[in-house]
Amino acid sequence: MSAAGSNSLAGMLDGTRRARAVETLRSIIACPSVTGDEANVVVRLAELMPLAGIDPVTVRDFLPGRPNVWGVRKGQGGGPTLLLLGHTDVVHARGWSQRWAGTEREDPFGAAVVDGEIWGRGAADLKAGIATVVEALRLIEDAGLRLAGDVVTAFIGDEESGEPGTGVSAGMKALAAALDAGEVQRPDFAVYVEPTRLDVYPAQMGFFIADITVEGRTAYFGTPELGADALKAAHAILAALWAHSAALTEAEHHPLVGRSFLVVTGIEGGGLIAVPERCRISLIRKLRPGEDLSAARDALEAAVRGAVSDPDIRVSFDYPAGRDHAVGGMASEVDPAIAPVAELVRCANAVRPDRGRVEGAPFWSEASFLVSRGIPAVYFAPGDIRICHSLEERVPVDEYIDGIAILAEFIARYCGVAHEGKT
Repeated sequence: MSAAGSNSLAGMLDGTRRARAVETLRSIIACPSVTGDEANVVVRLAELMPLAGIDPVTVRDFLPGRPNVWGVRKGQGGGPTLLLLGHTDVVHARGWSQRWAGTEREDPFGAAVVDGEIWGRGAADLKAGIATVVEALRLIEDAGLRLAGDVVTAFIGDEESGEPGTGVSAGMKALAAALDAGEVQRPDFAVYVEPTRLDVYPAQMGFFIADITVEGRTAYFGTPELGADALKAAHAILAALWAHSAALTEAEHHPLVGRSFLVVTGIEGGGLIAVPERCRISLIRKLRPGEDLSAARDALEAAVRGAVSDPDIRVSFDYPAGRDHAVGGMASEVDPAIAPVAELVRCANAVRPDRGRVEGAPFWSEASFLVSRGIPAVYFAPGDIRICHSLEERVPVDEYIDGIAILAEFIARYCGVAHEGKT
C-alpha cells in the first residue's frame, strides 16, 4: 500500500467534474432496473466503464436476458488487486408517481435534483455507489495516475428481494463461480458499494426468512371438538417464537452488529365460519457474526415443534430466501484493524471528519460471498439505507461528491501509484 499520489484528488473535483459526476449518476438512475430487468442499466454501464480506464469490459448473462458486467483497470504491476462491486437492480417503484404527482419528483427514474439532492428509485441503493466507482476511476484517469495494482469492477443483478421468482443473489452466485474458476481476477480486498453515509461497515448481520405452515382439521363451528384448530396452535407457536427471540436477544452481543432476534412479519389463516384448518406464519431472523445458519434454523424448528401439543396439528417450514446458504444469507465480518479498512477510514476522515465511522451493517448484502472465500470485504458508499426502498429515496449531491474523492484517494493509496501525471 503506497502513500503516494492523492491529496490533490479531492481538489480536482471542480465545477465541471462535479457536474459530470452528477450527470453520470442521473443517467444510471434513468435506466429502470427493477429486479429481473437489469439489462437496461448494464448497457449504460458498459458505455461508462471504458471512460474510467476499464478495459476490457465483459457482459454475460447470469440468467437469460439478465446480464452482469465486469472489467479490469490494469495497473503497472507490483500492487494488490482491489474489487469494487455493487448490484444493478433496484426495488419496485409502485406508489412513487402517486406520492409525488405534480412535482419534479413524479418520475421515479427522472433523477430530479431538488434542494441539493438527487431523487429516484435506486438513487441511494445503490446507483450512487456505482457512479462513485465510475467517477473515482475517471478522476484517477484525469489526474494521470498510473496505479501499481489492478482494479476489478463488477456490477451484478438479483440482489434485491420483492419480485416473484427473483432476489436470490443469482448474479452474485455467477460472479462467485467466475472468481472460483479464475475467469474474474481474485482480489486482495473488496469494497461493496451499499449505502453507508460514507461510514465503513466491516461486519454485517445474517438472516433467514421462514414461512411456517400450521395444518389442522376443519369442523363446523358448532362442533369444534371434531376439529383441530390451526389458529389456536398458531397462538401457542407465536408465544414460543417471541420467547425464542427474547432468549436470542439476551445472548451474546456483537460489538458492531448487536444482538440477534426474530420478527414475526405476517400471519394468515381462517376465513370460514368453521374451525380453521390452516394458518401461515412468516418471520425473519437476524443472526450476528459467529452464528451458524443451520443451527439457527434447527433451534427455530425445535421451538415451534415444542409449542405444539395436539397430535392432530402438523407444522412444516419453508425458507424462500436462500442466498449463500440454503436457508438465507450468512453473517460475516472482517477485522476492522486490518490495513485496508484502516486506510479507507483515514481517507474518509480526511475528506469528511464526521464520517468514516466503523459500524456494523444494519442490513444483509452480498459481501459474505467474498468473506467466505477468504476475500476481506467492507461496505462503503454515499446514501442512507434508512430511506432506501421508500418513496423518499435520494442522495445528497455533496455526500456523493465527497464519496468520489474518498474512494479515489483510497484506490490510489491501496493499489499504489506507479506513475503520477499532472493534476
